[in-house]
Amino acid sequence: MAFDNLAQLLHFNAHKLGNVTGLRYKRHGLYHDLSWHDYHVTARGVAASLIEAGVRPGDRVGLLGENSADWLMADMAILYAGAVTVSPHAPLTARQVHFQFADAGVVWAFVSNSEQYHKLDSIRAELPNLRGVVSFQPMPEAMWWQGFRLAGWQAMPRMASELDRRLASTCRDDLAAVMYTSGTTGNPKGVMLTHGNLLSNAFACLEMQSHQPDDVVLSWLPYTHIYARTVDHYTAMAAGSVLALAESAETMVDNLAEIRPTHVASVPRFYEKLLAALAALPLDEKRRRLKAVFGNRLVSMSSGGAPLPVAITREYLDAGLMLLQGYGLTESSPVIAFSTPTAYKVGTVGRAIPGVAVKIAEDGEILTRGPHVMKGYWKQPEATAEVIRDGWLHTGDLGTLDAEGFLTITGRKKEMMVLSNGKKVAPPNLEGLLVQSPLIDQAVVIGEGRNYLTALIVPVWSAVKQRLGTTEIPAVLADRPDVVTLMQAECDAALADLSHMERLKRIALLPEPFSVAGDEMTVSLKLRRGFILKKYAERIERLYQGDE
Repeated sequence: MAFDNLAQLLHFNAHKLGNVTGLRYKRHGLYHDLSWHDYHVTARGVAASLIEAGVRPGDRVGLLGENSADWLMADMAILYAGAVTVSPHAPLTARQVHFQFADAGVVWAFVSNSEQYHKLDSIRAELPNLRGVVSFQPMPEAMWWQGFRLAGWQAMPRMASELDRRLASTCRDDLAAVMYTSGTTGNPKGVMLTHGNLLSNAFACLEMQSHQPDDVVLSWLPYTHIYARTVDHYTAMAAGSVLALAESAETMVDNLAEIRPTHVASVPRFYEKLLAALAALPLDEKRRRLKAVFGNRLVSMSSGGAPLPVAITREYLDAGLMLLQGYGLTESSPVIAFSTPTAYKVGTVGRAIPGVAVKIAEDGEILTRGPHVMKGYWKQPEATAEVIRDGWLHTGDLGTLDAEGFLTITGRKKEMMVLSNGKKVAPPNLEGLLVQSPLIDQAVVIGEGRNYLTALIVPVWSAVKQRLGTTEIPAVLADRPDVVTLMQAECDAALADLSHMERLKRIALLPEPFSVAGDEMTVSLKLRRGFILKKYAERIERLYQGDE
């Protein structure tokens, strides 16, 4: 069946699947199931309240909070009302939220708790379009979610016809979301994604990786990122599968054991950290434990959002776990290419998904065309024209296509580093090799305009302490010459097969990992390279003193 908008998909599931579970979530230590019928009733009730509050088709409604069942229902309610979801990442500061809400002209907003409410309240005077705020948690300062949806149900007799009209009239070309890019440099741009963009991508993903109604998708990545929202939320909805919400990244291993999912999507960082936690075990025991973590019902596990090191892929394969890599970006809804169990090559991101065209430009840039390509950047026609030319989205990524159509990502155009001798180096490639070492957690390679490469290295401090037989804290170890020598040797070994210019002459060790809280990583766990270079500018300069 063809759908004109995402709300029609929820409406269809409610009538087809009724009391079958659509969402599963943990609250107060217990798992709760929400049926498709109740999911739909709640979304429709909240949509009625939004309409009664004056929200018109095309209006932007903010959604500021962490993953929850309420977040998902609010998203669907906004879409049911014919409005557009604007969802800043929950860890953002008040100033960052202000930029997005002001830029998008948000008229109403949902917040998850008092922390998010007070963040929004501190900038509310600067948001003249914002007429009301609803909180998922009760608090005296804001309308409560439960009361808001109850008001919608009470208003249903006079709202039903308008709800039905909006459900029928919202078309595939209408906006569903304005999603602001991660902002690795400068202010983020609002990516305009339509109902057609997201529906086409969800159903194409289903063709690549079939889901069944009794499948359970375990979801933990933030829905404020398009990867989780499409690959987990909308794709599970398209399949009629159960979407089970993990409590957090820290509880993922426990949640895997409790939920026993059939499908898991994550980012490379999760898979790397899981391997690191088991690194000290004997090989056979490590493989057995790794497979046991994911349970005996697992059908597929996928990785996206960042490059997946080949060594990580092989370790999972050796444990009997096929880790499927995909590729995309916010501007493409997001999936462009994806691996499947029957179309799989280690080191590639698979083939283009159905309905999506991919080609490589003369300079090596990956271009894509199809129903997944965004409508454009919000209020930025020049920026839109720069990246969408003749219908082709210029991704900014570099890659190759082999004779069988498998796509390999080789780097970012903007991240290609040029040394002072004119030689070009792709830092992500080197960083991918470095983090394959059991002693290296994170790495940022430096060298733009310099004579040689250096790096900021975050060691796996537990492994380093075990190797040295010490209990000293990382802040002390990071400055010990013998530890620097040990880690330099580890870097040399990781890059031993590369040319001399691609090796690191010097390194600096950092006691704490790069993090979202420290602004060094985006919520999708990409390194904010420009910010890191500024933050550690003095450390970096010391790596080059006396040689240039």
